[in-house]
Amino acid sequence: MHTAHAHDPSISFEEYMHYAEITRSEEVAANALYVSAHGPTTFTSLIKDRFRRGHIKTDVPPTTTGDAAAEEKAAAEKAADNGVDGALSEPVITGVSAAEWKQASRAMRTAGWGGVFYLITTDILGPFSAPWAFAQMGYGPGVALYTVFGIMSYYSGWIMWKAFMGLDSDRYPLKGYGDLYYRVFGPLARHLVNFAQGLQLLLFVSILILGNGQAISQMSQGPDKNVGICFVACLVIFMVSGFVLGQIRTLQRFSWIANISVYLNLLTIFMIMGVAANTLPNFATTQASFGDNFGPGPVLTFAGTPPDGLASGGSGFIGSLNGLNQAVYSYGGCMIFAAFMAEMRHPHDFWKSLLIAEVFIYVVYMFFGIFIYSYQGQFTYNPVNQGLSPFAWQTATNIILLITSLIAAALYGNIGLKVLYVELFQEVFNFPPLTVRKGKYLWAVLVPIYWAIAFIVGAAIPQFSYISGFIGALFILSFTYTLPALLALGYYIRKDAMTPEERFDPTTKTYNYVDTGVKRWIRGYMKRPFFNTWNLIYMLGGLATTGLGMYSSVEGLIAAFDGASQATSFGCGSPV
Repeated sequence: MHTAHAHDPSISFEEYMHYAEITRSEEVAANALYVSAHGPTTFTSLIKDRFRRGHIKTDVPPTTTGDAAAEEKAAAEKAADNGVDGALSEPVITGVSAAEWKQASRAMRTAGWGGVFYLITTDILGPFSAPWAFAQMGYGPGVALYTVFGIMSYYSGWIMWKAFMGLDSDRYPLKGYGDLYYRVFGPLARHLVNFAQGLQLLLFVSILILGNGQAISQMSQGPDKNVGICFVACLVIFMVSGFVLGQIRTLQRFSWIANISVYLNLLTIFMIMGVAANTLPNFATTQASFGDNFGPGPVLTFAGTPPDGLASGGSGFIGSLNGLNQAVYSYGGCMIFAAFMAEMRHPHDFWKSLLIAEVFIYVVYMFFGIFIYSYQGQFTYNPVNQGLSPFAWQTATNIILLITSLIAAALYGNIGLKVLYVELFQEVFNFPPLTVRKGKYLWAVLVPIYWAIAFIVGAAIPQFSYISGFIGALFILSFTYTLPALLALGYYIRKDAMTPEERFDPTTKTYNYVDTGVKRWIRGYMKRPFFNTWNLIYMLGGLATTGLGMYSSVEGLIAAFDGASQATSFGCGSPV
């Protein structure tokens, strides 16, 4: 009989590290076997890896014999029968041996680093607000901020990867952001992080409903703007589509379709650049959204912050901060990095996925943002495709982005609802796991409720740039910059406080601490004083930027409700 409970309060930080070290050693051996059997990674294998089905055996860990794939599949099924959800549920296992649990844990990990590159790119890449951000800040500040936040985004991902490598194991697998915080800071931190993550993902779905409601409204109006579906009805259309796609429970089913969305986004980028370079901005849309100052007129661009009245996000400092919020929003994605690593057969390679994805995303943001701003200047719209003047090209790009946005919304809704289900319904109200029949029925009922709540939030605030900027400041900035810095502080202080004479005893599950309290934490901090001080400064800087971003977004939202836009809460008037 074996019981493994990843959230057992009796498990110490040092025990997590002990089993993580064992797992990392076994993964190195397993990866060597995989390379010897399949050869090194090539471009072709990288593409194929993205479409590999879940639970297909891709390497042979040293702990299995005979038909390893069959053994691991059977172990995974046995674990699932005992209430283990491979996505987010806690691994509480009764009647499953330690070897079977290890096999089940390995069977869940099928992704290679090439596949995770696509997942990261799908998660983060959203270049259609970058030109608007440049229009609020000007060339110089725009380039500087997108560069700084890009570097910091990679650094935050690197921090999370290091903590994951030190705390994840086959015995106690990590499943998400909240689990990292649990192992470093305790159960309260896990609950707070999971709550914030669940709320953030709900708001993600809300702004996707709002942005794509704008797209549907724009397509329905025709080239003469004399017809059109009621704006709230456009939001309902997208919401109902989410009811259907949201019934997909497993992330495995999203993998191949998410890959397609990357290439569709790139196609749309090239289409938008070609149209913007050869046509005038959509003056009717900018005037309807931002007022008469953005009616027909000459296109102006600026090296620095635009003068008052020439930034649609607000004047001077406020406009620059709203542009900064969009830069922050553009790199948001760390919140589900731990989930990506949890599905990798060799998490040590995550740094490759992260580095290549971040460089690719940075290049796209910089080139696309500067290009469109150069042609549309202060009339640049967010999202940028809705600022194109030819109706045919608006419609073509809106259709493509409707598809990719629906995929993204369903993906975020899937993860967000799972976090909510496990954190609230399972733990507080004892709901059944999602792997059993009752859990599946409950999922089918909860999906429409979740999307309906997201619709209410999106329809209540019909100003896409301001609400997305507010979310960027409050949640995305925190999850991408502030919280990883705090995680690094706690992880490295606790790790470096350990001394050579201290040992973990697997038999008694005890650790012989030489001391406790403040003296121990000071020793851990002083092991890497400059690194820890930098993370402290990094965390405080993230908090300060969060405050400034929230202030600018709230000011913009107040202005939006004072009549700057013809769109009203739950009304028929469209902002485009």
